Amino acid sequence: MITIHLNEREINIAETVNVSQLLTQENYPQIGIAVAVNQSIISKDHWNEQTFQNGDSILIIQATQGG
Repeated sequence: MITIHLNEREINIAETVNVSQLLTQENYPQIGIAVAVNQSIISKDHWNEQTFQNGDSILIIQATQGG
């Protein structure tokens, strides 16, 4: 297990968890969001490949409608 910071909340995950799995595990939608790991945006094309290191900071931003 490793510890990451997800939207400033500390959580423990398996070392093999990728971005897509993290989104599912934490009940985030797979569309309409952006994911950054240590302040670098991760392209949706790489979500299945991108895993995490202990101490990583992950920011998930959901798009909202409105004006």
